[in-house]
Amino acid sequence: MYKLNVSENYHFDVEHTTLRLVEWIKSWFAENGSDAKAVIGMSGGKDSTVAAALLCKALGPDRVIGVSMPQGGQSVNGAEKICEYLGMRMLTVNVGAAYDAVSAAIEGQLPLSKASQQNIPPRLRMTVLYAVGQSVNGRVVNTCNLSEDYIGYATKYGDGAGDFSLFANLTVTEVLAIGDFIGLPHDWVHKTPDDGLPNSCPDEEKIGFRYAELDDYIRKGIIPEGHCHNNPAEPLKVDKIRRMNLANLHKITLMPNFEP
Repeated sequence: MYKLNVSENYHFDVEHTTLRLVEWIKSWFAENGSDAKAVIGMSGGKDSTVAAALLCKALGPDRVIGVSMPQGGQSVNGAEKICEYLGMRMLTVNVGAAYDAVSAAIEGQLPLSKASQQNIPPRLRMTVLYAVGQSVNGRVVNTCNLSEDYIGYATKYGDGAGDFSLFANLTVTEVLAIGDFIGLPHDWVHKTPDDGLPNSCPDEEKIGFRYAELDDYIRKGIIPEGHCHNNPAEPLKVDKIRRMNLANLHKITLMPNFEP
């Protein structure tokens, strides 16, 4: 398990962090595309909403493009209202037909696993984001947070990809605090997180523990009590957190490479 700075006296200064984050965005774009646009996938969830708001503050809404990518008849989850509120442009690209075509092409030769079926849409969405980015001189935003990365709750080369990340070192609790600090509507910031897939269920229901418990473990070293609430046979929450962290380190570490 990779080491994090854990302190019993941990305190999150939301104002200082938010101001530094906005300045970091400005600095990153100054070095990596002074006239480039930020391209961000808009799911309607907390991470993309807070990230989009920060990008608009740092760059101006005219340099931020949101892309909503439903699958088939899936809802865009309020993404259009968020983009309108922030004054940024939004594109809608339905990945349903692409998913059907890719799935059919593979299943004509071998059966797709359930995990493969679930991970094709996020990877198609990242393909869309890079296509948009290369068409508008854009840089693709990664919106994964530290809590999700810690337990591997992201798709490798899907939502786990991007050109730069705002929240890789910020927990869910801290992202929520930033969203509240900058004055976003409460319902948008504190919307129940889910995976955005058809027939999805809330993240916390699926993983078996609350993000608040995970964040306390990451930042303060507090061991969550009891067994996972979604399965009485599941091991202790802390055991599952540790197991998920170890099993998914490959998603957040560099690709192994041979050195001749």
